[in-house]
Amino acid sequence: MRRLTPALFALALLLAVAGAAQAQDTSADCTLTFDAIWSAATHPTDFPPGAHFSPLIGGSHSDQVSFWAPGGTATAGIQAMAETGATTPLRNEVLAAMQAGTAAAVISGGSVDDSPGSALANFSLEVGHPLVTVVTMIAPSPDWFVGLHGLPLFDEGHWIETVEVPLPPYDAGTDSGVTFSSLDDPTNPQGVITQITTHPFLGGTSLGTFTITCASALIFMDGFESGDLTIWSASTS
Repeated sequence: MRRLTPALFALALLLAVAGAAQAQDTSADCTLTFDAIWSAATHPTDFPPGAHFSPLIGGSHSDQVSFWAPGGTATAGIQAMAETGATTPLRNEVLAAMQAGTAAAVISGGSVDDSPGSALANFSLEVGHPLVTVVTMIAPSPDWFVGLHGLPLFDEGHWIETVEVPLPPYDAGTDSGVTFSSLDDPTNPQGVITQITTHPFLGGTSLGTFTITCASALIFMDGFESGDLTIWSASTS
């Protein structure tokens, strides 16, 4: 009977554990990159001084909750984000969904302080809550924003490794201002969220992209995490 050397025994055990871990590929670590292209060159109509985007805010969730959608009414969190760039109200809505079991985590990231520019958000996902919603205010503006809503990142048993989403401008339907520097003019009754295809964003052309990249976060049966594959010593008789 052939005996395994300690090194071969350890390697065989490690490979077996890794194989078992493939079946438990239930989470992923992701990075969202916001590349804002909004500038006087890309959108010359009334391009404002100090153009920027507010901090990224959103959450990971299931299909049992929606934080915004075209044609829907803006929540208080979406209204605050779109009108002032505030993140706390929407964060609280995600936290409430977490308490209800329909969301798993808040997603937050940097801002673009001078557009064009870039910002990042790092987050983790789990199979039970594979949808992502992230938004950011177009600033200055009355109630305009860009973002994605309920983007699924788990498909047919696998995490989607890379996806790029164009970002057309949206009106939250809460302020009736028509220019970047309009004074507050609450919409009463409140309207619905609509894509802006007229002045000052003729054609609704994209203001940038969200690029999301995800890598599986394998969970090993013996507690080893993906990437921590140190060969430990073993003895055989």
